[in-house]
Amino acid sequence: METSQYPKLKLEKVYLYGSLPDKKQGYPILQDISFEIFKGEKVAIVGYPGAGKTLLLRLINRLSTPSKGRIFWDGQEYNRVPVILLRKQIVLMPQESKLLGMTVQEALDYPLLLRNLPQQVIAQRVRKWREKLQISDEWLKLTETQLSSGQRQLIAIARVLAIEPQILLLDEPTSSLDFTTANLVLRTLKWISQNYQTTIVMVNHRLDLVEGFCDRLLHLHEGCLILNQTKNMVNWQKLNQNIHNAAYKKDDFDF
Repeated sequence: METSQYPKLKLEKVYLYGSLPDKKQGYPILQDISFEIFKGEKVAIVGYPGAGKTLLLRLINRLSTPSKGRIFWDGQEYNRVPVILLRKQIVLMPQESKLLGMTVQEALDYPLLLRNLPQQVIAQRVRKWREKLQISDEWLKLTETQLSSGQRQLIAIARVLAIEPQILLLDEPTSSLDFTTANLVLRTLKWISQNYQTTIVMVNHRLDLVEGFCDRLLHLHEGCLILNQTKNMVNWQKLNQNIHNAAYKKDDFDF
């Protein structure tokens, strides 16, 4: 991992409020979130369902705007960076990715066509990432309805990797994959981080995969960041129990 003068991403006392008809400010969904992520770092975000993980990715991708606080990219405050420029370099893969009626080949090409890349570059990139993820030529003419959920997820991953952004935001990228394919994806992401210095922020509930992948872990609980540690400092057994207890609303939560 390479460091520079500024963190690649920095969140500073970020809040996000939900709206209620009878209240001006609403209720806090994310509260007092502060952290820094550096170039080439692999960060996992964990927490029980509803803890605010996906909303945090949406804030980083600027699909949502903080109610309070500031977000920085390479030292520049988000509201001073054109949205189009930011989203070219900070790319989000949502948990449910659609091909929108396109064939697999068209879906892989489409984001690169939007970036006005030459056709030769598009073909080279798509081929490179298909081979990395072992996506068969036989899939290329298939449409969404002809693919399994795992195949669709693998194609969605290849599509964002072909963009080759500075920052990848991945929301449960292995949720529909079998263990072998999930490990292939994580090995590929590690390779990208090492060889392209790509910064990766990944939401993932599979702690067995997260532990072998991340450099650092963020744990969200009820919209608050309660843990920000390098993976070697994490008590993984306690973390797993804490997330389980939170999901089932048990009282014995051990920080």
